Amino acid sequence: MSVLLYNTMSRQLEPFQPIKESEVGLYSCGPTVYNFAHIGNLRTFLFEDLLKRMLLVSGFNVNHVMNITDVGHLTGDGDDGEDKLEKMAHKTNRTVWEIAAFYTEAFFKDYDELNMIRPGTVCKATDHVSQMIDLIKRLEEGGHTYISGGNVYFSIDSIPDYGKLARLDLDALRTAVRDDVEVDGNKKNSKDFVLWFTKSKHGEQAMMWDSPWGRGFPGWHIECSAMSMYYLGESFDIHCGGIDAIPVHHTNEIAQSEAATGKGWVNYWLHGEFLLDETGKMSKSKGDFLTLSLLKSKGFEPMDYRYFCLGGHYRSQLKFSFESLSTARTARRNVYDRIQSLLNQGSRRITLERDEALAYRSAFLEHIQSDLNTPRALADLWGVLKDDGLSIDEKYTLCLFFDQVFGLKFDSITKAEEQTFPPEAMALLQQRLEAKKEKNWALADSLRSELDAMGYVVKDTPSGSSLEKKM
Repeated sequence: MSVLLYNTMSRQLEPFQPIKESEVGLYSCGPTVYNFAHIGNLRTFLFEDLLKRMLLVSGFNVNHVMNITDVGHLTGDGDDGEDKLEKMAHKTNRTVWEIAAFYTEAFFKDYDELNMIRPGTVCKATDHVSQMIDLIKRLEEGGHTYISGGNVYFSIDSIPDYGKLARLDLDALRTAVRDDVEVDGNKKNSKDFVLWFTKSKHGEQAMMWDSPWGRGFPGWHIECSAMSMYYLGESFDIHCGGIDAIPVHHTNEIAQSEAATGKGWVNYWLHGEFLLDETGKMSKSKGDFLTLSLLKSKGFEPMDYRYFCLGGHYRSQLKFSFESLSTARTARRNVYDRIQSLLNQGSRRITLERDEALAYRSAFLEHIQSDLNTPRALADLWGVLKDDGLSIDEKYTLCLFFDQVFGLKFDSITKAEEQTFPPEAMALLQQRLEAKKEKNWALADSLRSELDAMGYVVKDTPSGSSLEKKM
């Protein structure tokens, strides 16, 4: 089966066909490193990791590039407000460079704990200012820019199809003139955006560079265009991000990229939906927000959150609560227990040959290759674990195959430690097993209580009962 992806540009599922056979150029918008990532941010990165894993399992080589925004992203997604790093630096009495380094490290700590495969290329905006300046020059030479108030703006009126990703009403946009603009009176059109800021806009900043238009710093949108084309070429396969990037950030990226090159830029646009809390969309602007560290402090493991996200389709809003996360934790632990039980019985990885096992493999691929249908893929996992018609080797092999996409660290599960128990405890366990066979539930419960008093927990699994020493 071919890979099907929902392309935001066309608003429909499309068969995936890369520009180069078996090679995928993938760009994902990375973090703005002025604060910790909240779990809503991390949901977007998890969906991108699932996409990459699915493509790898499907036989593609993936060249994944992700940016680190360490300059130029203002408190508004347009051109308004302070630089986010400058604002945090002033608040914490640290330098912007210290802020960027600290939160970049914190981001990748979360990234690794959630078992996401790191991009092949991680590019910092501050390391690629020269590429941004070169791209702005190309736009200037093509007649797509103007200078006003000392800043270089992109004119959306210089191209015929601005807003095509978000399907914006161009006629309505082009009615805006200088007197209508509340935020930036230098703009000819309210949707024009800054390519290069000079100190006339923000005064002296900690991060500034010389340019043909004056000493200053780049706008947020130009960095993704410049860096993606530098590493992936002027046209590439897939661009990902959160759904909130569609109306401004990704719309402006497309405008400046295609204006500069005169050709199509990205073939497939994929966007992840919001994670919601009790107040709506999760956002840092609300003040307090949920982080992976906070979840861990409440007794959850990173894989619990990863499993929770797998339970919802990436294009559907997902409602977070600690109750739902607890449910995901229980389910994830049950999966681990079942796989450990397989290992305890001597299961091993094999080459799948029987039609019954291959049918599960095919169903899983069909679901995961159909626009990352992770809820159906999780159902396939549970189907395998509960199917008595499969051998323990087939079950274990299928679980490991599925986990190439799930990323739940099934390969880290090991056999239960060998424990020795006194003969009297083992005798009680055997008596309990006989009582259960005879459906003498009162006796079985009594024997469990007796073992509990001796310091042993009875663990019932689909493959039988065993003892564990109390912690």
